[in-house]
Amino acid sequence: MPIANTTQNYGGVSKTFHWLTALLILTALPIGWFANELAHAIEDPAIPTTPEDLQQAARLFSLHKTIGVTVFFVALARILWAISQPKPGLLNAENKPEAFAAETVHWLLYGSLVLVPLTGWIHHAATEGFAPILWPFGQNLPFVPKSPALAETSAGLHFVLMLVLVGALVLHIVGALKHHVIDKDSTLRRMLPGRVDLPEPPTQWHSPAPVIAAIAVWAVAISIGWFDGAYSAHPTGDHASAELEAVQSDWQVQEGSLAITITQLGSPVSGAFSDWTAAITFDDPAEPGPAGAVDVTIAIGSLTIGTVTQQALGADFFDSAQFPTANFTADLFKTDLAYEARGTLTIRDKTMDVVLPFELDLQDGTAKMQGELDLNRMDYDVGTTQPTEDSLAFAVKVAVELTATQAE
Repeated sequence: MPIANTTQNYGGVSKTFHWLTALLILTALPIGWFANELAHAIEDPAIPTTPEDLQQAARLFSLHKTIGVTVFFVALARILWAISQPKPGLLNAENKPEAFAAETVHWLLYGSLVLVPLTGWIHHAATEGFAPILWPFGQNLPFVPKSPALAETSAGLHFVLMLVLVGALVLHIVGALKHHVIDKDSTLRRMLPGRVDLPEPPTQWHSPAPVIAAIAVWAVAISIGWFDGAYSAHPTGDHASAELEAVQSDWQVQEGSLAITITQLGSPVSGAFSDWTAAITFDDPAEPGPAGAVDVTIAIGSLTIGTVTQQALGADFFDSAQFPTANFTADLFKTDLAYEARGTLTIRDKTMDVVLPFELDLQDGTAKMQGELDLNRMDYDVGTTQPTEDSLAFAVKVAVELTATQAE
């Protein structure tokens, strides 16, 4: 079997690309569907699930993503090879409408085989997730920030473009079977292994119209997705967070972040609470000793933590519906080396003594602080259905940074 294409037949390289792509796509699609169904079941409190279900979902998502990235590179290689080769002519070129439809579907397939995995890869890179791509080259993409808005948009595009891909794939298969069963020509046979001797197809001029038609199909599909809200953030439903009221404080927080990092299936997943208040009294002493007090209230429902946000806010974890806030009350102390906040942290209905060491830069009435604290989730009955660290590690890292100015 010749390696290169001729005007009559596809060569061995083109056939290999064709069937390898088909195998990858027909593997990735059902794996992605099963992973999504399992993820929805895990997020639904009405459906009982186990830690093994979470591990299974992560494995399926990792496999789906890995195959998707493989499709992306195979598709690029296939397109580059196709550009360098003569294209066998259509055997039904005299049927203008059918030839136009066939070429439009081919353009949709070629484009979708790049766009679908690319949007999925961007979603993965923009999201704090726990199902890694199974390769040693890292999980991020250049110029793609960790962004919930970008993740939501790329996820919507991935889904919409996937529907276009599925539609084009179905039409491609139906067309091939129609040629083989009804027309009884060699359209399908010339893509099968082995050599098929065919008469020279008539000379054909490939119009740009199918390319324009394919672009129009993508534009219509993306527009429908936009009108349907596929690219905007979904409401959190029962986990919606009421905005906290402002508190009186000797020091007013101007900006800050309250972040947490968990380890799920061996991979770190980071998130942050967007709504929290801090009432601070502070007077820097000349010597080590008492320096003030702090009272922090955290809106649990304001947490976003990548792909596991809904799970984290659910009844088995933070249970934001029943326990909408967490509270940290502490006295501030200056030590020989830095500062500490010594007090209690209440999450759910559990209160534990904690010490938060922090660094402080105090200049001209402006204080900049940063500190980190390690917690054990089991101390607060968070994730008790996962009593081992196989799926979710016990340790949770809390990191806080803020800039505050002294009230006049």
